[in-house]
Amino acid sequence: MTATPATPDPAASPVPPDPLAALVAPDDQRKAARMAQDAFAQVFRRSVGEEGEEGKVRADDGGDALAVALANWSKAAGSEQGAALRLALLLTGLDQWGLAWTQAFGLAALPGLSELVGRLRTGLDPQADARFLAQFDAIARAEENAIDFKVELRRGIHLALWHAAIAGDERDEALRLTGQLGGLMLALVKAMPQTGWRLVADALAHIQIRCLAEGLAADGIGQEATQALFAALSRELPVAHRDAVMGYATQAAVQWQLARRAH
Repeated sequence: MTATPATPDPAASPVPPDPLAALVAPDDQRKAARMAQDAFAQVFRRSVGEEGEEGKVRADDGGDALAVALANWSKAAGSEQGAALRLALLLTGLDQWGLAWTQAFGLAALPGLSELVGRLRTGLDPQADARFLAQFDAIARAEENAIDFKVELRRGIHLALWHAAIAGDERDEALRLTGQLGGLMLALVKAMPQTGWRLVADALAHIQIRCLAEGLAADGIGQEATQALFAALSRELPVAHRDAVMGYATQAAVQWQLARRAH
């Protein structure tokens, strides 16, 4: 298990406090991101590998149980607004995983994902649905809103795409996937000008730590694809963001090495 990199002193201004943390604490925000990742992985495997004759997830595939588990966790928030925000986080996560995967792999649709989202929304009465929609909008309204969720979510998506890129034997496919990943990261920095670079830096730091800890991308196609990703980001990121991102990733890797040696 790898250590979480320590945060260096960033050149940019501090992130403003997250107003949504009063409803869903940072630990639960991170849990929502991980739950969305796990749920998406289950749905993705069934959608592309175990489809029925009509391209739909089979009724006995466990989809109902998955929806119930997610809904129950949302309802356990302790308040109606907290429950609405928990559900909004889960569905935001599922939506972003679906978007990233359909773009990266050229998929027309993921029917299992649509069915899961539909199951979660169908169980809401009009008042609960209105609360859900308000919280869903609140997540995207400001960069700092649910920032711990956003960092965890994006880390998972970015690392999963990187792993997919270095796992294969086809050079062109590896470079294509890292190109997709680089584009995703650049779009994130553009969409979140104050905090997006932090999410990219966090992912690159974890990529470097995985390489150090597990010997990944040490040679061959994996190494070439990883180097291409870092080179593209160094070339395309605005100078201020580039220096902050690369400085963070490098410092986090050094701190991880020092911590491992100390133990």
